[in-house]
Amino acid sequence: MKGTLALDALARAGVEHEVLTYEIDPALTELGYGRAAAAALGQDATSVFKTLVAMVDGKPVVAVVPVTTSVSLKALAVAAGGKRAEMAEPSVAERLTGYVVGGISPLGQRKPLPTVIDESVVLLERMYVSGGRRGLEIGLAPDDLVRLTDAVVAAIAVE
Repeated sequence: MKGTLALDALARAGVEHEVLTYEIDPALTELGYGRAAAAALGQDATSVFKTLVAMVDGKPVVAVVPVTTSVSLKALAVAAGGKRAEMAEPSVAERLTGYVVGGISPLGQRKPLPTVIDESVVLLERMYVSGGRRGLEIGLAPDDLVRLTDAVVAAIAVE
């Protein structure tokens, strides 16, 4: 399997992780892509996280939240030390991270961006994030992701 920048970053850091691949069953997509991915992976959806790019006071910030939730833009702005946040346009997110939407990883981005991870990770021993392309997921310890992304952990997810 060809590596991705996210996998390369984990290898360079010597971080223990697992690599999972999956295909989405079209019958499950009514659940939403993230929940369908969790089902395809056989993982509890609360341990599978999506990576989103927002603009906080005009500067890019990465938000990592469970696929069962949405990001609170107000909470994200506060956690990132700003006043106002809005989602980045998909083309902007792709240009900034070097990944395609649906495969954006918090690891190995073109230029490391400030990252905020939802506080629910403190309840997990293992979490799953995109490995840098659609259908590729990485399982790792939340502490490793926080350390590698120099993330702030804050309450940014809403049901």
